[in-house]
Amino acid sequence: MTRALVIGGGVAGPVAAMALQRAGIEATVHEMRPAAADDVGAWLGVQVNGLDALRAIDAEQAVLDVGFPTPVIEFRSGTGRVLGEVPTGTGGAAGVSLRRADLYRALHEEALRRGVDIRYGARLVDAHDTGDGVTAVFADGSTDSADVLIGADGVRSALRTLVDPGAPPPRFVPVLNTAGVSEHVPPGAEVGRLTMVFGRRAFFGYLRMPSGDTWWFANPPVSREPAQAEVAGTSDAEWRRRLHELYRDDRSPALALVEATRAPLRGWATHDVPRVARWHRGHTVLIGDAVHATSPASGQGSSLAIEDAVVLARCLRDLPVPQAFTVFEGLRRERVERVVAQGFGVSSAKSPPPVGRVVRDLVMPVLLRRAVARGRDPQSWVRAHHVDWDAPVTGAA
Repeated sequence: MTRALVIGGGVAGPVAAMALQRAGIEATVHEMRPAAADDVGAWLGVQVNGLDALRAIDAEQAVLDVGFPTPVIEFRSGTGRVLGEVPTGTGGAAGVSLRRADLYRALHEEALRRGVDIRYGARLVDAHDTGDGVTAVFADGSTDSADVLIGADGVRSALRTLVDPGAPPPRFVPVLNTAGVSEHVPPGAEVGRLTMVFGRRAFFGYLRMPSGDTWWFANPPVSREPAQAEVAGTSDAEWRRRLHELYRDDRSPALALVEATRAPLRGWATHDVPRVARWHRGHTVLIGDAVHATSPASGQGSSLAIEDAVVLARCLRDLPVPQAFTVFEGLRRERVERVVAQGFGVSSAKSPPPVGRVVRDLVMPVLLRRAVARGRDPQSWVRAHHVDWDAPVTGAA
């Protein structure tokens, strides 16, 4: 195999192209946006397992250069009580936090520096298997052909419906999202300590930045999925009113952070993809959010996408198609579906009823203290994952 087409230029796409290049396979990335995204999403974390996968293809530094270490997550109740904390890393390493747009830009720039061909303004509308390869068709009428087609086109993947026509639509995660950058710095806030607050009515999180500002996000719970236009049409003033009602009784810096946020607030809904029956068909395969999007509560969306990209490149390096796709799915499915399930569960439990809040605030500190005392990070199975680039991939997953 000599050439691959990658659909999608978010996280998985450019990483897949770089990993394939390292495996001796030419890759072209087709991205529907007219250029690398400058204002996409808010901020996120790339965890140590994602950094490990980037390290396998010598691309870790590009992300480290635009992020900052975030070694600790602290949990607080709406009364201000500290419930405990957990590390974000293993073996002294830590995950990093950064703007989503900066992550996209860093990965694009690194891929371009390595000679990867990225074509912007290319929206996929169809794909045809040719028996010995695949041809992609784009909205402007152009086509491109290669040995394999890799769908890295996100939670609303166009390729997912081509690979698995029976795939269910993405599942709504029962919280809304808004976020901002505030000029307020909460007393005691430390750079690299991500604080999560289980408020009386809604979940809230904040993180002090090295610049002196503070990133924050809010998750108002909702019982039904709102129309996209409803969320997009919510004004800045309405968001601020809604957040005041949600957090006015909490002992947290939520209201001070929102008040000191100068940019207009906007909101968005999130969806996950819990299970897709078919990951591949013919010469086409899905990776990242296209096949297993996870709730932001997992903190693993970008990291799992990076893992996918590197593991798939190893499989295509060592095995023929379609065996490479089958082994790739076998190596990845159980892990990613477990993370998706956990992320949805965490999102659903962010705002329990009063009795649930009391039980959580009593039990959570005990569980976290025991885990720390025993050296048992409950998420170590996720973060300790290692991708060995040099290990040959065999026919058994």
